[in-house]
Amino acid sequence: MNVDLHCHSTASDGALAPAAVVARAYEKGVRILSLTDHDTVEGLAEAREAARALGMQLVNGVELSCTWGGATIHVLGYGFDTEAPALVAAIGKLHEGRWLRAEEISRKLALKGMPGALEGARAIQQELGDSGNAPARPHFADYLVRAGFVKDRAEAFRKWLGAGKLGDVKQHWPTLEETVGTLREAGAWVSLAHPWHYDFTRSKRRRLIADYIQAGGHAIEVVNGHQPAEQVGSLSILAREFGLLVSAGSDFHGPGGWSEIGEYRPVPEDLPPLWCRFKHEPIIAA
Repeated sequence: MNVDLHCHSTASDGALAPAAVVARAYEKGVRILSLTDHDTVEGLAEAREAARALGMQLVNGVELSCTWGGATIHVLGYGFDTEAPALVAAIGKLHEGRWLRAEEISRKLALKGMPGALEGARAIQQELGDSGNAPARPHFADYLVRAGFVKDRAEAFRKWLGAGKLGDVKQHWPTLEETVGTLREAGAWVSLAHPWHYDFTRSKRRRLIADYIQAGGHAIEVVNGHQPAEQVGSLSILAREFGLLVSAGSDFHGPGGWSEIGEYRPVPEDLPPLWCRFKHEPIIAA
């Protein structure tokens, strides 16, 4: 695909620096890219410089965490003003909250005989690339592997870091309504990230989308990497029913992961793509 609206760098929990993500996307044929790191826009300046040198269009992006119905939900924002006061304030609170969460994860692991997790996770994070953001659960997982507490990242999540486990520290995220409002105030186009990833019944997923639209959302992500075709079909039906725009992306985190940048299942041709609403500015390679 020549468009990818969902990927991550070392600014959050990705394995490649922002410039390296852009270069890999270009090699894979992507010409319109949005870097959507979790709760930060730290990587956008580096990514934009790399994209400009290649003649690519980089769309400002972010994936913000919020809550709805007792669950953590992710919302994607595109084409916003990075200096918008409401967005700057919201990201500042998320930044602080993520550090508090990392400290709590480390404390809980230490009580189970696995000390030094925060320092170890931070060191792994810094090896990947400089970031002022807190280490995320994948960094903690890699530390547990390196320290010999588990054999691989999968075991780390299965025993300690996955949903409902000791290291699954719940964060006090803002509400869905607040998060969509923040993005809209910053001039963003808004898409609901991977609606099928949430462990909801069909009726609860419909309520989520209805509330999301009420909050001001524009689109849903109907394609996320190589998710099953039947999920793409079900989300496409919802997009048609609710009259939503659609977005798509690889959700790339690093080489060798579950998806490759620029690769995802096709978007049904009858659905209106969100990226056609972006302001396309000509970019000349240096």
